[in-house]
Amino acid sequence: MKNKIIYAFVGCVLSTSVFAGGMEDDPLVTKVMIDQLETRIVDGDDPLVLEAQAWIGYDLNKFVIKADIEQVKSDTEELELQALYSRAVDPYWDFQIGVRQDQKPMERNWLAIGFQGLAPYWFEIDTALFIGESEQVGFRFSAEYEWMITQRWVLSPEIEFNIHAKDDEVVGTGSGLSDSQIGLRLRYEIKREFAPYIGINWNNKYGNTATFARNEGEEVSSTQIVAGVRAWF
Repeated sequence: MKNKIIYAFVGCVLSTSVFAGGMEDDPLVTKVMIDQLETRIVDGDDPLVLEAQAWIGYDLNKFVIKADIEQVKSDTEELELQALYSRAVDPYWDFQIGVRQDQKPMERNWLAIGFQGLAPYWFEIDTALFIGESEQVGFRFSAEYEWMITQRWVLSPEIEFNIHAKDDEVVGTGSGLSDSQIGLRLRYEIKREFAPYIGINWNNKYGNTATFARNEGEEVSSTQIVAGVRAWF
């Protein structure tokens, strides 16, 4: 696939905004959140990464699409999409259930069950259990915090890790703690809805995931300088 896949996705989810409307006391609303659209500088490959989500719905019930896409030299190396029903169970928390489909590096289908919201001290949490084929089970946890240095400068540390119940050598994931990513991004909010940023990522693979990577001649840890934009509509 070409780079067009990222921009096609953005255009598709933006089009949901034309459906906004509904009753005044509980209007139909939409939002598109491009959390990361960035280039990661590492070993000359410089992958292009998109992490985004869009939703349409009401206060209690929403339909959510999440996308995680990575391209290297115009080739899509990772492509994950989630389609979820989201139900507010607390002023700060949503319960989510739906499907996850991995199209790259290998096709996999999962049942996704999780929670997304704000923990105490305003940590943004997104966590999910994935139940897949061949009795494979995965768990993902991500957390992000926003520190307002000034009214426009924001420092955002974040962490994400994945755990799997079984080895899946075809896609290179091992049982137990598979991988982690720690990031630190500094953005400048030209306006609240649009902010360029720079930052750094530390990526690590563990256990059999690291073993599979070594067997393929890949690195098990890396440091990446990142530059991109964050936007929402």
